[in-house]
Amino acid sequence: MDLRSELLKSIWYGFTALDLEKSGKVSKSQLKVLSHNLCTVLSIPHDPVALEEHFRDDDDGPVSSQGYMPYLNKYILDKVEEGCFVKEQVDELCWTLTAKKNYKPAKDNKNVLPGKDAFHLWSLFNFLSEDKYPLVMVPDEVEYLLKKICMAMSVELNCVELEDFISQDAVRQNGFTVWSFLEMMNTGKITRGMGQEITSMAIEEVYREIVADVLKEGYLWKKSQLRRNWKERWFTLRPITLDYYTSEDRKERQGSIALDGNCCVEVLPDRDGKRCMFCLKTLSKTYEMSASDTKQRQEWTAAIQTAIRLHTEGKTSLHKDLKLKRREQREQREKRRLAKEEEQQRFQALQEEKERKLAELELLKEAQRQAQVLLEQDEMRRRQHHEEMQQALEVQLREAKESRATMQAEMVLKEEEAERQRKRIKELEEMQTSLEEALQQEIKARQDEEVFRYAQTGLLSEEEDKMKALMALQEEQEEYILKTQREKQELRQEMENKSRALEEAQRQLEEVRANRYRVDQDVVVSGNNVDSSFCQAAQRKLRQASTNVKHWNVQMNRLMRPIGPGGRLRHTTPVSSLTIPSQRDPGLRLRQRSEEPDEESKENVDNSSSAGSGCEGERVERRLSQASNGDMDIP
Repeated sequence: MDLRSELLKSIWYGFTALDLEKSGKVSKSQLKVLSHNLCTVLSIPHDPVALEEHFRDDDDGPVSSQGYMPYLNKYILDKVEEGCFVKEQVDELCWTLTAKKNYKPAKDNKNVLPGKDAFHLWSLFNFLSEDKYPLVMVPDEVEYLLKKICMAMSVELNCVELEDFISQDAVRQNGFTVWSFLEMMNTGKITRGMGQEITSMAIEEVYREIVADVLKEGYLWKKSQLRRNWKERWFTLRPITLDYYTSEDRKERQGSIALDGNCCVEVLPDRDGKRCMFCLKTLSKTYEMSASDTKQRQEWTAAIQTAIRLHTEGKTSLHKDLKLKRREQREQREKRRLAKEEEQQRFQALQEEKERKLAELELLKEAQRQAQVLLEQDEMRRRQHHEEMQQALEVQLREAKESRATMQAEMVLKEEEAERQRKRIKELEEMQTSLEEALQQEIKARQDEEVFRYAQTGLLSEEEDKMKALMALQEEQEEYILKTQREKQELRQEMENKSRALEEAQRQLEEVRANRYRVDQDVVVSGNNVDSSFCQAAQRKLRQASTNVKHWNVQMNRLMRPIGPGGRLRHTTPVSSLTIPSQRDPGLRLRQRSEEPDEESKENVDNSSSAGSGCEGERVERRLSQASNGDMDIP
């Protein structure tokens, strides 16, 4: 949709507003005023003489819209240059003219939209309406616009109320006009009774997005090109420019960035205390910006990329492109619907033709069936007599054949019965033979079973006797083990007593040996100074000491003899004389074998000690006999 079509929609409302009698014609003076105002808002020079010359043949009557269109195209629209005027001012002029005549909301209704909101909705309606006069909007576009408004208010569209309004007869016959649309919005059912301020903000947001081609707007932090400091600006993104202002009222524009195919947007890492940064690169400069959060950065980068794509594709408005796509989709759906209806009509016609042919075929079949019935009746009458004549002969022949067949069947049955009896007898004989063999095998098996049972009984009795013997042997062994343990305890105690006595005897023997050694030393030292009387006394004491040594040697020999297991304290039976059955306690036999070498080693020690003692006594006697008389203290 080009700029001329957009202007014509608004001008059409202004022209029809001047048609007070609804005759399709407007007076020449009113057209002069309208033309002058249009030239003013469109920033083109006004030529009143051209209007007079154009309508000089119709001075007395009004001018129709068809008569005004050539002048409008030639002297006004052909001179319009895009970008030299504000489209919103043209819309406001036409809205002012048409609202005085057509927009008359109820004053007692609290949901009536303010004039500014009604103007924005009127502009949105013109943008989304079809390029047909009178201007109407299809229900799909109405639903699209209401969804955008409800989305801006963060509410869900009440589709039930919309369907009820669309189903009205006036709307269904004449289409959705702008006045019926404003009437629906003034009821407040679509907006769900939201506050007037919220509704106005939502309508303005949708108006700026669709009509003013604002892809996105909001606050961003921008890095200055000169001072390199950060300032918060209000940015407004359109398909060709990115403008930024001091605040959201857009009164002071600080700059504008032209967008083309050479621009690109990139995400930057956080730095300088700023987060969620991105940059817009052009051929001459790079603009760094920071969003409030990651979501806003993603939305801004996506919107800028969309604007660059639209510029690259040669499109000046996103929603114009979307409107054309929706219109193409509706046309395609309409074509598919018409094609489907035509297909259904063809199918229905074919179905009717098929049903008609089937009806004709049924009539033909019915006539054929009636003729066939008549022929069959005639044939039945002709054949009836012939069948009656043959019937008697056939009955006689049938009786003869039946009697013969009966006899033959009886013979065959009897032969088959005899054959079955023979086979049965043979089977019974074979069965008897097999039963006799099985009986013999069973008898033999029972005999074998009895023999095995007797042998098993004998084995069980022998096993039981062995078990009893083993139990008795086990009890006897347990008693002997207890007895042996008691004897071991007694022997251990007796050995401890003997060990203590042995230690005492060894201690006394050591003392005697020490005394002898001292005596020998004294004898050597004293020499000839000892008198004969003292020598006699010494010899007497030495003999007494020798007797004592022999006595202690005997005691040591007796104590050094070990006592074997099973012995008694009052008996002196040697360990070797004690015999213990090897099958009862093999541990005792091993202990006995280990103790025998110990006993032999102890006897050898005693013999060597006694022999040493005897030699020592002889040496002492020889020294005493050679020594002189003297006083010696020998115990």
